[in-house]
Amino acid sequence: MPLFPGAARAYREFRPSLPEGAVALLTDTVRGIPRPVLLDLGTGTGQVPAALHQAFARVDVVERDPEMIAEAEKALQPLMRDKPLGVHACPAEEFSAPYPGYQAHLVTCCRAFHWMPQDQVLSVIDEITAPGAVVAVMGDGSLWTARNSWTDPLRALIQTYLGPERRAGTEGTYTQPHRRYEEVLADSPFSRIEEHVLPVVRRWTPDQVVGYLASTSFAADQLFGDQLAAFQAQALELLERHAVNGDLTENAEFTILLASRP
Repeated sequence: MPLFPGAARAYREFRPSLPEGAVALLTDTVRGIPRPVLLDLGTGTGQVPAALHQAFARVDVVERDPEMIAEAEKALQPLMRDKPLGVHACPAEEFSAPYPGYQAHLVTCCRAFHWMPQDQVLSVIDEITAPGAVVAVMGDGSLWTARNSWTDPLRALIQTYLGPERRAGTEGTYTQPHRRYEEVLADSPFSRIEEHVLPVVRRWTPDQVVGYLASTSFAADQLFGDQLAAFQAQALELLERHAVNGDLTENAEFTILLASRP
């Protein structure tokens, strides 16, 4: 069953892709490696491998949500052409090597690590990666955590419908992680860590923001029930009031933790 039913289409269409600086940084981790392999955990609709595929001889994507993984496969097949693409519909902690001798050189996890049993996932990664492999845990928050002149009233509007606590899909409310990702990685086999923080400026239209909200766990369509149309109308009106020449500017930071074995 999908973790967020119906969100895959909105995720594919409205989730921001990797910043150019992130693509360059991640590609550089496999420079000089013959036939490098990318493993993307919690791939969603395949945005990370879509941005990185040209640098890799093989790509494997792992995603537990059946609607998301179907979108990822549809997007990635034409990009990979004659290069092998492994599509694995399972939780990250259940992934196993698709063939004897398999080794990934870069393992990525973008905007998804918080949904996973992190220590268990890192143990799995340790078993199926090359000796010099790099693990990249990355993300940029969301419009819930963003602090801009228009995101604050938008968050307040969501709270009037769904309550003050940040929702986490239909399963309840969001719980802040007990440990920072740096601490989790430091206690894993991949304890050598580099942090890279990339400033990002995004421009949204009001319609794009409303579409993006449908892809999130905190404002997914099904959370609003029969109030969805009313919420979307109010959100669109609010965003149009804050837009400048039709645009809404988001100032964000995209953080990448590159972890490797000492």
